[in-house]
Amino acid sequence: MYKRDYYEILGVSRNATEDEVKSAYRKLALKFHPDRNPGDTEAEEKFKEAAEAYEVLRNGEKREIYDRYGHAGLEGSGFRGFSGFDDIFANFGDIFEGFFGFTNQRGRGQQARQGKSLRYDLTLTLEEAFQGKEQEISFRRWTGCETCKGTGIAQGHKAQTCRTCQGRGQVVRSQGFFQIATTCPACHGQGEIIKDPCGQCKGQGKTAIERKINVKIPAGVDSGSQLRLRGEGEAGEQGGPPGDLFVVLHVQDHDFFSREGSHLLCEIPVSFVQAALGDTLTIPVLGSPEGHELKIPPGTQPGDVLTLRELGMPDLERRNARGDLFIKVNVNIPKKITNRQKELLEEFADSLELKKLKKEKKFWEKS
Repeated sequence: MYKRDYYEILGVSRNATEDEVKSAYRKLALKFHPDRNPGDTEAEEKFKEAAEAYEVLRNGEKREIYDRYGHAGLEGSGFRGFSGFDDIFANFGDIFEGFFGFTNQRGRGQQARQGKSLRYDLTLTLEEAFQGKEQEISFRRWTGCETCKGTGIAQGHKAQTCRTCQGRGQVVRSQGFFQIATTCPACHGQGEIIKDPCGQCKGQGKTAIERKINVKIPAGVDSGSQLRLRGEGEAGEQGGPPGDLFVVLHVQDHDFFSREGSHLLCEIPVSFVQAALGDTLTIPVLGSPEGHELKIPPGTQPGDVLTLRELGMPDLERRNARGDLFIKVNVNIPKKITNRQKELLEEFADSLELKKLKKEKKFWEKS
């Protein structure tokens, strides 16, 4: 089935910020909201279409996959969009109330909701990013209360239906052409009142714990790379699934190497004699304690760049492949020389007839 471009659907550019994406979605969601367009199947489809586009473009990971591989890439990652209106409202129905003063009248009540995702920032050295590693991390998260099994209710008791909203989670009032639904102030949208809260979690249904897990970091990661650990976020509500944990990686600057994607760059100093005559040096290389031989060709010029193929970083997109190592040659000219060295250089200059050339032609004149 043909699907329109998500950026086209929301009417934003590919460089749109998260706020611009959200603003564009708000306008479309209000325009095509099913309660505003009863019986209009075209409006319903556009409402679903906008919701799907917003879900992808607001999520950094999904957006990156879509930008690279399009709809096919998302399908390959398991994304299938929304099953219906209830699925949309359960995921981000609050956006209508928060920005429009207007919500779906179906009521959220005791609907299951996924827990919040968490972020953990992890710093690596360039050597660790090159090799990959497994590291234990520790973080705090909310998890379902074992005493009340996440209900928030003391054992032997039950929640009572909210009398204010009659269990709907919302109160409705008429305002001109519209019926405005807002979250019930008595039960805060839950549709139920807990009179006897669990003593362990104080009625929240979840408790804070210290969680330790091992994270496997693949070789070749770069600053900004993210690892998604499903189910390691905070506990869901009303039996909903837990959120995810996103480990955001930061690779420290290196004293010798700089990096461009999977390629490494460095600079080495050589004497003007080495540059003129050529030489063989041993330079540092990641993953090789003994280093690697580099041949300086005779006649190397200042700023020349030499390349060592496949001695860069592991390439995450190409299995078992590595980038290249680029070496910029800096030719050092001594500031002080001995009398003997001066004599030798003058003899060298005479052998090239530099003095004669200097008299005959100015340096800016073309041959």
